[in-house]
Amino acid sequence: MDGLQALGLSAPVIQAPMAGVQGVELAAAVSNSGGLGSLPCAMLSGEALEQALIKLRSLTSKPVNLNFFCHKEKTESAARYAQWLNLLSPFFNEYGIDPATLPGGAQRQPFSQVIADLVEPHQPQVVSFHFGLPAAGLLDRVKRWGAMVLSSATTLDEALWLEQQGADAVIAQGLEAGGHRGHFLRADLKGQLKTAELVERCVKHLSIPVIAAGGIARPDDLVVMKQAGAAGVQLGSAYLLAAEATTGQLHRQVLQSERRAVTAITNLYTGRPARGIVTRLMESLGPMNNSAPAFPLAANAISALRAQAEQRADSSFTPLWCGENACPASDSAQAITQRFMAAW
Repeated sequence: MDGLQALGLSAPVIQAPMAGVQGVELAAAVSNSGGLGSLPCAMLSGEALEQALIKLRSLTSKPVNLNFFCHKEKTESAARYAQWLNLLSPFFNEYGIDPATLPGGAQRQPFSQVIADLVEPHQPQVVSFHFGLPAAGLLDRVKRWGAMVLSSATTLDEALWLEQQGADAVIAQGLEAGGHRGHFLRADLKGQLKTAELVERCVKHLSIPVIAAGGIARPDDLVVMKQAGAAGVQLGSAYLLAAEATTGQLHRQVLQSERRAVTAITNLYTGRPARGIVTRLMESLGPMNNSAPAFPLAANAISALRAQAEQRADSSFTPLWCGENACPASDSAQAITQRFMAAW
């Protein structure tokens, strides 16, 4: 019995962790429906994480995936950051923002011993990582809890590395996927593939389960991934309009318009490539811009612009994360999950 079967899911349907558009309610609803709900934890403070885990267990007794980032924290030179702010200066002027008032520091934290101390008493059954895996000692600690460990791979090389380092299953994230790319062995996107092809390659060379992620918009897409050899699927954009999602009103409006069909990979919002619906920011500066500071430091300035623009009902600076071919349903998480599970 592989790890996914051991979780007792009605079908191997995983809800992707989506920071900024969900909380514990969505994760719990998916798990209670027979799938595997996921909680994004990288942007939560210690206190917020503790409260979320307590609330999560009050809503479901089923397995839930806790997701963390494993990026290496980087600093940025003052000169380079000043170049970034100068690039954004026309927008600051438009919205009356003084760059000197922007917050400092990173808004996303990598998994650490401190975070592990908070999580361990809750004994999660599934822990997943984005951007690789934590250091060996920290990963061993997580595995001693009895947790199943998942991590994202965007190439076969990354998938093989994850298996060698001890991952229990690999999430094969194709180019169609919305949100942040999970690449970690190289900084660029060379060699990355569409989901079905990546799944086929990974299944051929790995001995652990491969979970397909990216472009799985309809139940028929799930069938394609199963035929490619996937042991399960991870869905993100399908849940963006779910009743339990916290997707903002502006984001919801765009998702229900023709704009939803035009996505691109951009590094403007955080400093790392991520797929979202094209916005004014992306059109003005180009989706990928070398001036963007290291992840996640780009987010501070963009978040300030986003806050001001959204007060004017303007999504120009809102990260409208969304995968290709998305057709999210305005429905309950239970109904969405069950539609996909029925196709498996």
